[in-house]
Amino acid sequence: MDTIASFEVNHTRLVPGMYVSRVDGDIVTYDLRLCRPNRETLPIAAMHTLEHLFAVLVRNGSFGKYIIYFGPMGCRTGFYLLVRDLSPAECIGLVRKTFCRIAAWEGVVPGCSEKECGNWKEHNLADAVRAAKQYCSVLEHVSENTLKY
Repeated sequence: MDTIASFEVNHTRLVPGMYVSRVDGDIVTYDLRLCRPNRETLPIAAMHTLEHLFAVLVRNGSFGKYIIYFGPMGCRTGFYLLVRDLSPAECIGLVRKTFCRIAAWEGVVPGCSEKECGNWKEHNLADAVRAAKQYCSVLEHVSENTLKY
């Protein structure tokens, strides 16, 4: 059996950042790595809240039509963002802006009701805000030159 691309990344050297995971035609998959693999993970409830906030904010923004998917990594160290027709600079700016908005988020988590979410009770806004603040400081150092693993 062939190894999939994400298993070929050396997780012993990977640090928080933003990386191009793969390019499939016109779809680019970004690895938004919030935690250092095998050393730390995001709490499940915080990750769930980050997913709701990021997905709603980017899909309702000016680049919404370019967003294919946003979702968590099974290892709980980050997220995958799939986009189409966005330059690396535009995507970096979008991710920075969105995580900074989450870092300042107060109020209701979108889609956080029994009718809207399959696990609506498992959210933690305080932990999500804290994780977003930490990631915003990481994103300050991301550029087109740092997108490679």
